[in-house]
Amino acid sequence: MRPLIPASEQPPLPQGRFIVDEDPDPEAVPLDVLFVGGGPAGLAGAIRLAQLSARDRAEGGPLADLEIGVLEKSGELGEHCLSGAVVNPEAFRTLFPALDESELPFRGRVAGDQVLLLTRRKRVRVPTPPTMRNHGHHVASICEIVRWLGGQAEELGVNVFTGFPADALLMRGGGVLGVRTTPAGLDREGNPAGGYMPATDLSARVTVLTEGTRGPLSQAWLEREGVGSANPQIFALGVKELWEVARPPDSVTHTMGWPLPRDAFGGSFIYPMGGNLVSLGLVVGLDAPYVDLDVHALLQRLKQHPFVRAILDGGELVEWGAKTIPEGGYHAIPDRLSGDGLLVAGDAAGLVDVASLKGIHYAMTSGILAAETIGRALSDESEQSGDAKGAVAAARLSSYDAMLRESLIRDPLHRNRNQRLAFKSGFFSGGLKAGLMQVTGGTFPGTRIASGPDATDPRRKRLGLESAYEGEYAVAKVDAVFRSGNATRDDIPSHLVMRGETEEGVSPEMAELYASLCPAGVYERAGDRLVVNAPNCIDCKATDVLGPRWTPREGGSGPTYKRM
Repeated sequence: MRPLIPASEQPPLPQGRFIVDEDPDPEAVPLDVLFVGGGPAGLAGAIRLAQLSARDRAEGGPLADLEIGVLEKSGELGEHCLSGAVVNPEAFRTLFPALDESELPFRGRVAGDQVLLLTRRKRVRVPTPPTMRNHGHHVASICEIVRWLGGQAEELGVNVFTGFPADALLMRGGGVLGVRTTPAGLDREGNPAGGYMPATDLSARVTVLTEGTRGPLSQAWLEREGVGSANPQIFALGVKELWEVARPPDSVTHTMGWPLPRDAFGGSFIYPMGGNLVSLGLVVGLDAPYVDLDVHALLQRLKQHPFVRAILDGGELVEWGAKTIPEGGYHAIPDRLSGDGLLVAGDAAGLVDVASLKGIHYAMTSGILAAETIGRALSDESEQSGDAKGAVAAARLSSYDAMLRESLIRDPLHRNRNQRLAFKSGFFSGGLKAGLMQVTGGTFPGTRIASGPDATDPRRKRLGLESAYEGEYAVAKVDAVFRSGNATRDDIPSHLVMRGETEEGVSPEMAELYASLCPAGVYERAGDRLVVNAPNCIDCKATDVLGPRWTPREGGSGPTYKRM
């Protein structure tokens, strides 16, 4: 078949939508520091900064009256958060050294690890790679972690604004002065309707972008500033289901092999979540060379395997969701994450180590380092110039980059910097290279493995997943979206930007790719035409990687995850 290149039909990032060269409105909500995104990075940063402020209140220091805000697009904290998750607790120990482990928002210590190589009917246990050993780590729900962190932040006096997506950065003279939120109550054509609420401006001396994966403001700011990276960021899509079962497994399980072909990078996870809950998911790289790549369908096929089917036997699906994951590793972290009045942290900065399947503690650590950088910058300004105003200068915030890089150089994320990229050459070759990297402490192959963006990788093959939904526990996309708790209004304006701004600008072949890729059934191919069901969107941002651009929409739209 003729190779299909997603980049050929992907619209450019609408940078002008996400960056507005205006001062904040005179009626703007005034803050000193604003974290855009109420996930682990934003909340950890807000908590650490609030701790510094509390210290200065006790000691009469310059941060005593700091106004800190967290802006979150979901209706309640945690509703847009999804992860496996097995958590390294070190960032929690940094933030809460006085708390006992039993007081932290985890569901239990990892009791054991196993890695399985699957064929269609059988399984073979293989040695657990050192990077995937989880001794001392904890299974957890990222939703529950975020809600708990939010409570800690509010107790410290942080202003948490839920249901307010950030629509654009407000900039003047190269400095970031705050953000403007997305209006609510618009009809399908974008006109004010019942319950209309105009956009609100929030001003801040420092804005920290903790938007998570594919954050549009982060993308726009990096593009505008001309900030690159050694390699472009690459992504995977993870689809996860939460099941209530009669006999949950004891061990944390990861699988590789079937149902994935050898030229698709990924695997599954099966985590006991305490009680009768089990977390089941499949993660697949978005560089896979398949026109009909459908991670949701592949997960349904995985449930036909005797090992997985036995776990689910007699069980019930209680929650479902999906999310993109940055996989580029150390080489894809932007060269600069600081500027005048701005820092970038968490998944928005690509802080995920694929080899160890860890990202939450990296997100929290980056938020903590951002807070400590801001605290020093504001304290120094206060001592040198008294009541300073406006965006904090980039020179005062640039130490964040150095601190973050220094912390990562000593970390597995740097040691494993080429492991995901090794699998660009295939399953067996990649496995051999990854093993050599492990033995040599990351020095093999002696140089960076270069890669390109996912959207430039050609799609030449088909998976043929028509039979994926024949299994007993298979769930269709429309039913899965219901299990996500999608709270989007049916008459909301579309937030998805197509090539040429309409569905007519998309070829039939690309329409098939979008329809297969999207786990929520947002896109359908009807003959040679693309049909878009925007309210179905659960904000996983998979097609933002390869096709239509995702933009913020009315607050509280999208999924309402509770235990994902």
